[in-house]
Order: sequence, then structure tokens, then C-alpha cells
Amino acid sequence: MKNLQQRVKTIAIATLLISLAGCAGMSRQGQGTLLGAGVGGIGGAALTNGSALGTLGGAAVGGLIGNVVTQPAPRPRYRRR
Repeated sequence: MKNLQQRVKTIAIATLLISLAGCAGMSRQGQGTLLGAGVGGIGGAALTNGSALGTLGGAAVGGLIGNVVTQPAPRPRYRRR
């Protein structure tokens, strides 16, 4: 049983590292959206005792918030004279 738990931990860590490496080419807004979805999913699962609907709802709300918070600032427009 202990061997199985160690394998699961190793696979989880490897998956996390691979997914973080995949974020290297993403925009700042994409990274914020993904981070928000992850945190929201964990929060939703914690608040609803692991309910699938709560996890998905938390991920959706967290992704939306992460997307909005990391939107690039609008550039000021200058007129030609």
C-alpha cells in the first residue's frame, strides 16, 4: 500500500511539473486564467466537500476572475496633429 501511495505522489508531482512547463509560452492573461481556474476548483471542492458540481463551478468562477484581473491595460490613443 505504501508503494502505491509513493507512486501516486510521484505521478502527481511529475504531472504538475509538466503542466507548469506548458505555461511558459502562454500570455500573462492566459496564465492568470489558468491559475484562477485551479485555485477556484480547489476552493470549490473544499467548500462543497468534493462535489463535482462545486469543483467545476469554482473552477469556472476562478477562471473568469483570473481572466478579468490580468487583462492588459488599454493603450492611450493619441491624435495626430
